[in-house]
Amino acid sequence: MPALLQQIDKAKLPRHIAIIMDGNGRWAEEKGQERLYGHFHGVESVRNIVEGCAELGIEYLTLYAFSTENWDRPQPEVEGLMTLLVETIRKEVPTLCKNNIRLHVIGELSMLPDFARTALQEALDLTAANTGLNLVMALSYSSRWELVNAVKNIAKDVKAGKIEPETITQDTLQQYLSTSNLPDPELMIRTSGEYRISNFLLYQLAYAELYFTNTRWPDFRKENLYEAIIDFQNRERRFGKISQQIKAEELHK
Repeated sequence: MPALLQQIDKAKLPRHIAIIMDGNGRWAEEKGQERLYGHFHGVESVRNIVEGCAELGIEYLTLYAFSTENWDRPQPEVEGLMTLLVETIRKEVPTLCKNNIRLHVIGELSMLPDFARTALQEALDLTAANTGLNLVMALSYSSRWELVNAVKNIAKDVKAGKIEPETITQDTLQQYLSTSNLPDPELMIRTSGEYRISNFLLYQLAYAELYFTNTRWPDFRKENLYEAIIDFQNRERRFGKISQQIKAEELHK
C-alpha cells in the first residue's frame, strides 16, 4: 500500500469521487450466505473508504447506498437494509465528528420509514458544523427522479413569475438538483464488474472519468481506491478540446 500511495499526486486529486457500491448480495451468495450478510460486511468497506478519502484530503465522497429501484427488492432484504442503515449511522456519528466529516443525504427521503428519517436527521444535525470531508449518501435516489423533480420546481417558479423561460440555462437547472451545493464528481467508481451508471447522477457525471473494477464491494479497500485514483491521474481530461490545447493551458497555469 505505501508504494501505491507514493504514486498518487496529491496536487491532482479528484475533488469529488462518486461510488456505486455494487456486489454485496452476490458476494454473500458466493459464500453461501443470505444477501444481508453481504450488506453487513459492506459497511466495513464504507468505513475504510471514507477513512481513506479523509486521509488523502478528498473534499467530497458520494456513495450510492440505495436507489429508488431497490424498493422493489424482496421485503425482508429492504427491511434489513433500513435497519442496518439506522444502526450504522448511529454507531458511526461519533467517528464522523471525531474526524471532522460532515454527512449529507440526497434522494427521495419521503419514501424512507420514519425511524430511518429520524436517525438521518440526527446525524445531519450532529455533523453540520464539521469542515473536513463531505460524505454524501444517496438514499432512495435516482437521477431520473431528481431531474423530473427539478423540472417540476422550475415550472412552478416560471408559473409564479420568479423565472423567465428564456433565462433558463444549465446553471439554472443545476440550482434545482439535489447536488446544487456540490461540485460535479470527477471520478466515478463502480465495483463488482458491472459497466452501467444505473440511474446515478446522470447529469452530474457528464464529464466524470469512469472506473470499473471486478472487486465486489465488501472486498473493496483503500488500496483499490488508490488504484482508481492513480488510473484517474494517468488520464488526459480534455472536456471536448484537443490534447494540444490542454497542454498549452497547463503551461500557462
